[in-house]
Amino acid sequence: MANCGQRGRRNVIDVEEWAEIRRLNRAEGMGVKAIARHLGVARNTVRSALRAEAAPKYERPDRGSAVDVFEPAIRQLLAATPSMPATVIAERIGWTRGITILRDRVAELRPAYQLPEAFGRTEYKAGELAQWDLWFPDYAIPVGYGQTAVLPVLVGVPGYSRWILAKMIASKESADVLGGHLALLVELGAVPRVGVYDGEPAISVRRGKRLIYTADYLRLKGTLGMGSVVLAKGHPERKGCVERVNGYLETSFMPGRCFADRDDFNTQLGDWLESKANVRVHSGLRCRPSERIDEDLGAMMALPPVLPDMDAHRDLRLPADHWIRHHSNDYSVHPKAVGRRVHVRVDDTTVTVTLGAETVACHDRVLASHVTVTDAAHDKARRAARAAAEAPRCAADADEVEQRDLAVYDAATGAA
Repeated sequence: MANCGQRGRRNVIDVEEWAEIRRLNRAEGMGVKAIARHLGVARNTVRSALRAEAAPKYERPDRGSAVDVFEPAIRQLLAATPSMPATVIAERIGWTRGITILRDRVAELRPAYQLPEAFGRTEYKAGELAQWDLWFPDYAIPVGYGQTAVLPVLVGVPGYSRWILAKMIASKESADVLGGHLALLVELGAVPRVGVYDGEPAISVRRGKRLIYTADYLRLKGTLGMGSVVLAKGHPERKGCVERVNGYLETSFMPGRCFADRDDFNTQLGDWLESKANVRVHSGLRCRPSERIDEDLGAMMALPPVLPDMDAHRDLRLPADHWIRHHSNDYSVHPKAVGRRVHVRVDDTTVTVTLGAETVACHDRVLASHVTVTDAAHDKARRAARAAAEAPRCAADADEVEQRDLAVYDAATGAA
């Protein structure tokens, strides 16, 4: 029930009445007494509304919580064991009500008893490890056919020298990521003893607490003799070298640049790394990466004499529609292979199809989407094969057509 003030008038108003009081005073020029009579509220209420800088709002009085009396016991348990689950705390303090309200209070109190995890500065030995990551520049690269795409850049940083390796790859698929990984190691000329990664699907997957490496990555690391560490989520600082390089590329390489295509991006990036990034004085090392790279390489492992094949491979039977699909693009194959099993090999730049030892298709890889690529020789062979198949049928049809004597028509029409 509303409270009453002067002469039985109300001294509690809602937001709408508060707004109307201010409108009547500022827009209509009405005085306090006139507004009070017009709205039936107390004069002091009108004065308060005019002085207030914010609209009134209802605030429910704090009646406390059922958890309040248990808070000292909760704090005592958390002081002894900061990670104690809320369900165990409920059992220890004799909590009999719903668990949600207790869990919320425990979550509110727990941070005060947990020491933040601190990380010291890590010192790396020469040849010890390299950190790897995918960086996605905020730039859509032209990929042909009037299309653009945001493509990933694989970045690697040896911990000791901080020498930067980077290359834009075609996609996040396993063959492209691992193929790019191998290409950068070949460019480096040696293999760090350990690779450090985050949860990239091309490297590994987690099933519960179990880490499972992909078969392709195991083939790569096994051939190179390289160890690996895959970091759990939520700890980017453990891969800080490469994370800082990603930010450095974003702020120092990208601004003001334009790129014609992926090759142009990699050319500009390679020139910049050689002339700028890898010869600058590194703020953490207090020296240049170029001054440490020889020592780093000398402590790394040598590349194996035979490199692993990280291209994408598959076998299929070529259908009558003699195109094969990779991603969303179709590539023509010579029609001689229709109905026979062919082998498809896709590397960073090329799509190749072989029939036994014979190459029946070789196309430049297209990074655009939903494109049909047709070799003119394949199309010509298809047309010739169709014409050759239709020629005997047309000849047979021609032999079966009855030849009518035209004199019959002349007699019928009186033209004879």
